[in-house]
Amino acid sequence: MTLNPQAVQLNDILEKCNPALLRLLSRHGREMFFPKADILKQTADAKGKKINATIGIALADDGSPMYLPSLAQYVKLDPKEYIPYAPAYGVQKLRETWAKLLREKNPTLGQKMMTCPIVTSGMTNALAIAGYLWGNPGEKIILSDKFWGNYRGFFERNFDMEFSCFNTFQDGHFDLESFEQKLAEDGVGKKIVLINMPNNPSGYTVTEEEAKQVMDILKRSAESGNELVVICDDAYFGLVFEEGVLTESLFGYLADLHENILAVKVDGLTKEEYMWGFRVGFLTCANKNLTPEAVEALENKIVGSIRSTVSNCSLIAQNLALHAFESPTYASEKKKNFETLRGRYIRTKEVLEKNKEKYAEFFSPLPFDSGYFLCIEMKQVDPEAVRQKLLADFDTGIISTGNMIRIATSACPVDKIEELFENIYQASKISKVKC
Repeated sequence: MTLNPQAVQLNDILEKCNPALLRLLSRHGREMFFPKADILKQTADAKGKKINATIGIALADDGSPMYLPSLAQYVKLDPKEYIPYAPAYGVQKLRETWAKLLREKNPTLGQKMMTCPIVTSGMTNALAIAGYLWGNPGEKIILSDKFWGNYRGFFERNFDMEFSCFNTFQDGHFDLESFEQKLAEDGVGKKIVLINMPNNPSGYTVTEEEAKQVMDILKRSAESGNELVVICDDAYFGLVFEEGVLTESLFGYLADLHENILAVKVDGLTKEEYMWGFRVGFLTCANKNLTPEAVEALENKIVGSIRSTVSNCSLIAQNLALHAFESPTYASEKKKNFETLRGRYIRTKEVLEKNKEKYAEFFSPLPFDSGYFLCIEMKQVDPEAVRQKLLADFDTGIISTGNMIRIATSACPVDKIEELFENIYQASKISKVKC
């Protein structure tokens, strides 16, 4: 396939900045560009003209967007803030605000060069774009063996990539040895790594010391000649409940770790900002050798992917979020929610510790210190049988996955947590008898 001249120009910019950035792109990534010479450019050229018959929305005679009053009565925003299409890159003020928040919440990031966050249609869309731009069919993606099931939906089924899993835990800690061994497989070359912290489903984030060792492993891998795309899935960022656990994103450390490492941060409003249905995510990139020209080229390719799939993202969701960030009560409201989740975490730890010997007959928790979830490994009983028994006889719902049960403490009131675990225990006893 002959590349479009606009794609060739972007590829040349990336190669000039750092040849690894070009080599890391997938075939689709090399072909991708945001068309700046088509209808969008012609529409931009006509902006402000007395007669503008370019834009594909309906306007009233006074030039304002047409809307339905029956809808507008429920929205306090100016119709201009939610009726038209959003910019393909996202609302610029929201992008700048999110970039500012990233630097504030991740002191290690400092003023390191990165792209300005691009707005995506939720985090799933951002992760899918990452797979599209940097993953080829048949390529492996290295990730922990405790992973979000929907990764299979886009990485495996949509992009025909292969999972290469390392052990998440060894002796109650992050399995650094397994992680390093997995990076060393298949010789020197391109590697795609996905790190999800806090982890779904386990609810685990590495300690500060483990994070340093993870960085050392990645740096050694890059120094050996490997070229790495490291995707940081930060869906549950900020929800860390223990001292000594990493409170920053690994992205800040990766941003200038080595010229052979492209760091890709995927985050959003979903969990971090308690805005699940808004479907607003962000995708941000960093590399030690990034130049302003390379930043623009990467952003162009990301937005080209958005343009060719969802076109643009929800304008009303973006502007509502922006108003929330600007509210004087924003910080205190977020802290209140955090303390509620932390209280549930603390109560869960108390219940598990108090009943440790009793529960040990049927289950034991995997390490957890953050996020929405924890997992318990089942013994002697089938997790699915326990799930069915909980639904039928205990008015309780959990998720069974493999040999584990995943529990969302994020959705369980603190005064129901002890009952929840007692129900699991009793359902396990019954299931054992039936087995």
